[in-house]
Amino acid sequence: MTERKKTIEDLGEFGLIRHLTKDIRLKNPGTLKGVGDDAAVLDYGGKLVIVTSDILMEGIHFNLMYTPMKHLGYKAVVSNLSDLYAMNAVPKQIIVSLAFSSKLTLQQIENLYKGIKLACENFNVDLAGGDTSTSMTGLAISITALGEGEKERLIYRSGAKKNDLVCVTGDLGAAYLGLQLLEREKKIFMENPELQPELEGYDYLLQRQLKPEPRADIIAYFREYNVSPSAMIDISDGLSSDILHICKESNKGCKLFAEHIPIDPETEKLAAEFNITPLVAALNGGEDYELLFTLSPGEFVKVKDNKKIRTIGHITEKEDGCNLVTHDGTFIPLKAQGWNAYGRKE
Repeated sequence: MTERKKTIEDLGEFGLIRHLTKDIRLKNPGTLKGVGDDAAVLDYGGKLVIVTSDILMEGIHFNLMYTPMKHLGYKAVVSNLSDLYAMNAVPKQIIVSLAFSSKLTLQQIENLYKGIKLACENFNVDLAGGDTSTSMTGLAISITALGEGEKERLIYRSGAKKNDLVCVTGDLGAAYLGLQLLEREKKIFMENPELQPELEGYDYLLQRQLKPEPRADIIAYFREYNVSPSAMIDISDGLSSDILHICKESNKGCKLFAEHIPIDPETEKLAAEFNITPLVAALNGGEDYELLFTLSPGEFVKVKDNKKIRTIGHITEKEDGCNLVTHDGTFIPLKAQGWNAYGRKE
């Protein structure tokens, strides 16, 4: 019997990346970190250069029916800056490449660039170049972000140790509920264009989806108080997926406690309307762009009074697995159920 060949859907997004890069061998001594983290680390003889790249595709990552162009430009930039902050690096430059069709007007592209420029201004980043092209399939935005870092300060996904505390900034699940709200109102509009969207009372959720902010403030806090996380990642694919990244790269397990995962009341309210469990949104929603990191007990003392940081669990041995501990003490294995660009669509 002939064995069925694996497909891209079988592999999923992260499996595909591992499949395509498993035999890559770094040739240049200046490449300190390649595939496998939030960004690459390059040493050119002075401060380290940290590089990350991301692409956003219309119809996959955003919908122009409800995404203002200025917000889209801003979000495209900060999603890349968030990867640099997750390495404990300082963003310095971005390079922007666009592909778009004739359906977009000059004003729309200008508004997109207003958002890009605003993000650059807010985070002291230079727009250093890029490219444009025509497109047959809608708008595509590709951004490469470059930053600086000191070798002793950089933080990878691979440094978590047993008994380290698992910490997260802000709250989780809001961006996902903001997306659900926008999708609901789009569907209603498509069925009846005369109806006005009902978005009042959910400004926070909409902001979290349309105009997220990377946690530059937390990185500044780390530097001011000399805090050294052992591992770190930004939450773009969902808490469950991203803690599994840390555990895989660190060869460890974890326990997360459901009662400690921070969820905003506005998220809980809208989740009830959609009959969604808020904890599920927090675990699997993604696009929160909060920081998820691990700290030794000694380092935790430096952040214990920071109200923007919550402790949600601890690191265990690999053999203990990666588990969510519910309110009644039940252990549920964590699964990567967040964003997967190539996962099977049921």
